[in-house]
Amino acid sequence: MTVPSGAKRACVIGSGFGGLALAIRLQSAGIATTVVEARDKPGGRAYVWQRDGFTFDAGPTVITDPACLQELWGLSGRDMGEDVTLSPVTPFYRLNWPDGTNFDYSNDEAGLRREIAKLDPADVEGYDRFLDYSAGVYREGYEKLGHVAFLDFASMIKAAPALAKYQAWRSVYSMVSSFVRSPKLREALSFHTLLVGGNPMTTSAIYALIHKLEKDGGVWFARGGTNALVAGMVRQFERLGGIVRLNDKAIRIDTLGDRVTGVTTASGWSETFDAVASNGDIVHSYRDLLGHAPRGRSAGAKLERRRFSPSLFVVHFGIRGAWPGIPHHMILFGPRYKGLLSDIYDNGVLSSDFSLYLHHPTVTDPSLAPEGCSTFYVLAPVPHMGKLPIDWDGEAGAAYADRILDEVERRMIPGLRERLVTRFHYTPADFGRDLSAHLGSAFSLEPLLTQSAYFRVHNRDDTIPNLYFVGAGTHPGAGIPGVVGSAKATAKLMLEDLRG
Repeated sequence: MTVPSGAKRACVIGSGFGGLALAIRLQSAGIATTVVEARDKPGGRAYVWQRDGFTFDAGPTVITDPACLQELWGLSGRDMGEDVTLSPVTPFYRLNWPDGTNFDYSNDEAGLRREIAKLDPADVEGYDRFLDYSAGVYREGYEKLGHVAFLDFASMIKAAPALAKYQAWRSVYSMVSSFVRSPKLREALSFHTLLVGGNPMTTSAIYALIHKLEKDGGVWFARGGTNALVAGMVRQFERLGGIVRLNDKAIRIDTLGDRVTGVTTASGWSETFDAVASNGDIVHSYRDLLGHAPRGRSAGAKLERRRFSPSLFVVHFGIRGAWPGIPHHMILFGPRYKGLLSDIYDNGVLSSDFSLYLHHPTVTDPSLAPEGCSTFYVLAPVPHMGKLPIDWDGEAGAAYADRILDEVERRMIPGLRERLVTRFHYTPADFGRDLSAHLGSAFSLEPLLTQSAYFRVHNRDDTIPNLYFVGAGTHPGAGIPGVVGSAKATAKLMLEDLRG
C-alpha cells in the first residue's frame, strides 16, 4: 500500500502492542505513520532476549481474543496467518496450592466441572451462575465499551445503568464469593485481575469479564514467542508503508500554542506531524516529553498522585531436560491470598511467601530452547518503587531471585539448581529504566473503578486537540485485548480529527 503524497502524517511514540495496533490502523487508513521506539527491538513490555541458545519473552505471554489481532490484518484484506502462527494452550492454566491440590482451568466444559467438583461439588451450580454474570459484564464492559473513548462525564453517565446493574462497585473477589464457597475456587476465579495489574480484593467486578473473554476466545501462544507476534505486527505495518525508528528515544513532544507540532528524539532527529500519540508511560509522556508546556507539567503532577499498579520481579532461566508434566501456564498460590495482596498493594512489604506465575513455553514450542533443554520464567508481583524503594540492583534483587528459584525447585522442579544452564532477573528498577515506567509499575494506573473509563487518562488530551494516548494507561486498560482495544478507540478519534 502506498500512502498518497500530501497525506496527513502521524507519529506514535512507543512500539508496544497498543502503539503498533494504532499505527497499523492509521497506516491502513492512509495516514503516513512513523513509530519511534527507544529500545533496540520493538515490543515495549513484549520484549525478547536470546541468551545461550534460549529465547526469553519479557511478556505478556497470555494471548486472548485473537480476533482483535486478526482485525488488524483484515483492515487491508490480509490474514494474520501470513505473519503469525497462534497455537492453542490447554489447559489455560494449572493452578497449584501448597497442599498439593491442582486445578486445571480450561474451556472444556465437562472437564472444568469435574475440576470444580473436586474442590466442592456444591460450587458447580454456583459456577454456572458466575458464568452468566461474567457473560453479562463481558457484553457491557468489553463488547459495548471496550473500544469506545470516554472523553466526557456524560459518556460515563450513559454507562452508569449497566455498571449499576452488575454491581461494578463491588470487587471481583466479593462478587465471585457470592457465587461459590470454596476458598480455592474463589482464588481460581478472581486471580485474573492480577494479569492486568489489579488487586482482586479492590478491582471492580466488571473485570470478571476476563473469564468470559478466555472461555469464548481461548488462550493462545505465538510460535516463536510473544515477540514473534510483535514482529508480525511490524511486518504488516511496514508492508503498508509505515516507518519504524528503533534505538532512538523520544525526548520531546513539540508544541506551538495549544497544538502538538512534532517529535524530537535523542539522536537529534526531529519531524513535524499533524498528530502525535504516545504509547509510552503516561506520567513520562506528560511530565517529561511535554514538560516544557504548562499542560504537561500540570497533568504530570496530577497523575503522580494517582494509584499505580504494582511491579513485577521476573526470573528467567534455562535448564537441561524436558518437562512435559509442567503445562505452559501455572499459578503457584502461596499460603496466603488476601494478606499477600495487602502486602503488595497496600503495605509495601516484600513478603516471605509468594504467589508465582510459572511460564513454560517450550512445552508448546520446543524451538525456544536448545535441544534437550527447556525455557522458563517465574514471575512474582511485588510493590512498586513508591511503596518499596529498595536497591533492586544490589543484593536484595539477587537474594529475592534465589528465594523464588528455591520455591520453584521445592514445588515443581526437583534438582533445578543442578540443571541450570542460564538465568537472569528483571526488576522494578528495570521497568523504570527500560520503559520509563513511573515507580517501576508494570501495568500503569491501578484498575480501580475510580480510575477506569472516564476516570482513566483520556484517549485524546482534553486541552491539546491533536495529542492522543494509547496503551495500558488509557481506556480500557492493560492486557493485550485492553491495549489493542485502546488502539481502536484512539484510531477512531484520530481519523475523525485528521479527516475533519
